Amino acid sequence: MAAHPGALLVAGTTSDAGKSLVTAGICRWLARQGLRVAPFKAQNMSNNSMVCRDGAEIGRSQWLQALAAGAEPEAAMNPVLLKPGTDRRSHIVLLGRPHGDLAAGEFATGRRHLAEAAYAALADLRTRYDVVVCEGAGSPTEINLRAGDYVNLGLARQAGLPVVVVGDIDRGGVFAAMYGTLALLHPADQALLAGWIVNKFRGDPALLAPGLDMIAAATGRPVLGVLPWLDGVWLDSEDALALAGWAGHRPGPGATLRIAAVRFPRLSNATDLDALAAEPGVSVTVTTDADVVAAADLAVLPGTRATVTDLGWARQRGIADAVRARVARGRPVLGICGGYQMLAERLDDPVESGAGEVPGLGLLPLRVRFDPVKHLGRPTGEWSGHPVEAYEIHHGVARPADPAAGRAAGSAAGPPAPDLEPFLDGWRRGPLWGTTWHGAFENDDFRRAWLTTVAGQAGVGWRPAPAAAGFAAHRAAMLDRLGDAVAHHLDTAALHRLIAHGPPADLPVLPPGAPAPRHP
Repeated sequence: MAAHPGALLVAGTTSDAGKSLVTAGICRWLARQGLRVAPFKAQNMSNNSMVCRDGAEIGRSQWLQALAAGAEPEAAMNPVLLKPGTDRRSHIVLLGRPHGDLAAGEFATGRRHLAEAAYAALADLRTRYDVVVCEGAGSPTEINLRAGDYVNLGLARQAGLPVVVVGDIDRGGVFAAMYGTLALLHPADQALLAGWIVNKFRGDPALLAPGLDMIAAATGRPVLGVLPWLDGVWLDSEDALALAGWAGHRPGPGATLRIAAVRFPRLSNATDLDALAAEPGVSVTVTTDADVVAAADLAVLPGTRATVTDLGWARQRGIADAVRARVARGRPVLGICGGYQMLAERLDDPVESGAGEVPGLGLLPLRVRFDPVKHLGRPTGEWSGHPVEAYEIHHGVARPADPAAGRAAGSAAGPPAPDLEPFLDGWRRGPLWGTTWHGAFENDDFRRAWLTTVAGQAGVGWRPAPAAAGFAAHRAAMLDRLGDAVAHHLDTAALHRLIAHGPPADLPVLPPGAPAPRHP
């Protein structure tokens, strides 16, 4: 198919090569020129997601890229979101709404309808925006999956997209990865791969220059630039395994407040930790060690895509006992969404795990029932006089264990026990805090007031830094750094040519090349 103007696909030699951030940077750079820009990822596999204003659920990275582009996030920007629940099954979100499950054995053959929806979504965006910057997934040279691919070269072939490939030089082997990426593609796929971007470089550029010339000569594709390692840019990772890009501690005006967040096997919406970690004087550690959970000033049980299963894991690891012991000693604990649900007396889950009724940690007098319908929304509220905007993504609904004692938070009937007080949509019981809301800690005044209260509970002299930037400003500054890096370190004229005219017609084929994909 002939190339169309106004689009580009950013692929990567590996997962975590930096595709998401490079895509965000290109979106920012283009938007600064007055262009209407939209991000796009045909299929995202991530438990980090966000709810758009219309209630649609998309990958967190595409939401962030839309912010970078100055566009309103929408379902078409990430038409297929796969949320892993087990190693062999993922929950499908199609055009922002739940759409059943996908088994690992169906990955190559059971996605034709998903591909068609993705192609239609991209076509729709291209009628409404000047440029659509697409992000690939993993590596474009997953030759075992090529027949069913609609995210990388399958998408590029269908839509006539020029492709640039990002390589992570920090992990080593970047030139071999680039050469192999091209050499294992079918010739028709190779015809769309038009250039390379080296990412995460730290060192003397002169030392790298001979390698850039050699890989360009060996592949017949230019290196479009070398992006430096951007210290302190850790925006909204879609991969929970890439957590803690913010791990460097920034001193504040008081004592350090140490937070230990549990790394559940199916951790979801881990971006709730970002605003906490960005606060000066707050140190966040993501851990599976019960001793670390026990020793921290504040323990956080984040969200999870498999609440009952991960609760069992927490019991096996000794983390459940550490949490109970903390509460008994008056040490602060925060549960968010799935982590909040674990604090209940009992959980009834016929939906996520199919386990039925199981005991919770018994720390809050609540029962949790998992509804078949997913609850999605953008709620607002307040705590201690501070307004809060948030989002919610959950099947589990917490209600009082004794229905006669009261209704859920926010109702007129009051709390279900005299020692409870409302906290957002959930409850506080002494040092124990729980809410279903994600994103609440991105509200600066609320976050700082709540952290001050928690620091007092923990006996820590932490206090907010008076001149610290708000989280939204901090995120915007990171996006600007990405846009600056694209403008200063990439061949922007070449990028404009690719976006407007597609790949050059005379790109050489690198042997051996893969055979043509056999579609199931």
